[in-house]
Amino acid sequence: MKTAKIVGIAAGILLMGTPAFAQDSGEIGYAKGALGYDALVAGQNELALQQLEAAVAVDVNDPARLINLGQVYARMGRAGDAARMFMTAMQGDRNFDLVLADGTVINSRKAANQALQNLNSQFAGR
Repeated sequence: MKTAKIVGIAAGILLMGTPAFAQDSGEIGYAKGALGYDALVAGQNELALQQLEAAVAVDVNDPARLINLGQVYARMGRAGDAARMFMTAMQGDRNFDLVLADGTVINSRKAANQALQNLNSQFAGR
């Protein structure tokens, strides 16, 4: 597997209530706020959404951006939008390894797939 980029990711990506990308104090390899990390950590979903949508320097198909958008949408009850973001991250041309806060390395496609599975299991359990 060719690694295009290593990005920090919070350990809770598989938990919809937990923020996705960052390590230490913010995004690695991105402008501060470009992935809405600090806002996600603070539970400020609207701010995170604004930051993610306004991040013109981040490609709209960047898997890190898509997964974080999916996380925000899931938190806001927009399950369909969240699922679309996760599927786009899984099926896109770009993928790279993500470093979890616990040091685990996971491919962005696998991370998006697991987030989608978690989203689906949340709704199946209702």
